[in-house]
Amino acid sequence: MNSVKTTLLLGLLTGLLVTFGYMAGRNNGALIALLVAGVMNFVSYWFSDKIVLRMYRAQEATAANAPVLFRVVRRLADRANMPMPKVYIIPSEAANAFATGRSPAHASVAATVGILRMLGEDELEGVMAHELSHVQNRDTLTGTIAATLAGAITWIAHMVQWGALFGGIGGRSSNDNRGGVLGSLAMAFIAPIAALLIQMAISRSREYAADEAGARLCGRPLSLANALQRLEMSTKVRPLPSDNPTTASLFIVNPFRGGGMLSLFSTHPPMAKRVAKLQELARMM
Repeated sequence: MNSVKTTLLLGLLTGLLVTFGYMAGRNNGALIALLVAGVMNFVSYWFSDKIVLRMYRAQEATAANAPVLFRVVRRLADRANMPMPKVYIIPSEAANAFATGRSPAHASVAATVGILRMLGEDELEGVMAHELSHVQNRDTLTGTIAATLAGAITWIAHMVQWGALFGGIGGRSSNDNRGGVLGSLAMAFIAPIAALLIQMAISRSREYAADEAGARLCGRPLSLANALQRLEMSTKVRPLPSDNPTTASLFIVNPFRGGGMLSLFSTHPPMAKRVAKLQELARMM
C-alpha cells in the first residue's frame, strides 16, 4: 500500500510541475516542464548518490579507519541478504546518518563523525538497519526524485514571480494569459507549498516503514528508539548547516533546527510517534 501511495504522490508532483509549466507558458511551457522533469529524474537516478555525498564532503570508510561502523553495516547486510553498500563518513560533529543510491546493488550509507562518537554499537546498529531498510525498499531513489521535482517546481515558481513582475508571463498580453498575471502569481506561491506537502507525505510514510523494518532487521526496536531520541536532542544543540534544506528528508532525523510552525513542514514524522511505534513493536516482539 505504501508503494502505491508513493507512486501516486510522485505522479502528483510531476503533474503539478507540468500544470505549472502550462500556466507559465501554455503548451510550450508544459512541454518544457515535462522535459525538465525527465532530465532531472534521469540525473537523480544515475548521479544523485555522488552529488549528495560530495555535497557533504563524505569520505569512503574502510574496516581499518572505521572498524565499528564497517562491522555493523556488513553484519546487517549479510543478515538482510543484500550486497554490502559502500560506507562513508561525513566530517561533521552533527549526529546524523543517511543512505543513498538507486538500488541495493548501487547503494551507500553515510554516518557523521558526531553519530559515531555519540552512539554505542547497539544503537548504531539500529540506525544503520533503518538506513539499509530504506535501501532495500528503494526509498533512497524515491526520496531523491521527490526532492528534485519539488526543487524544480520551486525554481519555476521564482521565475514566474519575476516574469509576472516585469511585464507578464512570456511577454503575452493579459487577455491572452489564462488566469492573467494575478493567477500566475497565485500559482507561483501555491505550487511550491503544494510540492513541499507532497514531498512531506512521501517522506513521512517511508520513515515509519523504515523504522519498523530496521527494528526487525536488528532485532532490537528499543535500540533504534533510544538512538532516535538521542539524535533529536543532539540536533537541537548541534544541527547541520542549513545550506541544503532539500536534502533533509534523506537523513534519519531532521538535520536542521526547527520548531513552531516549521515543525508542521518537517519531512520527518513527529519523533514521539516514531518512538511510540517502536516501543509497541518491542512489546509485540
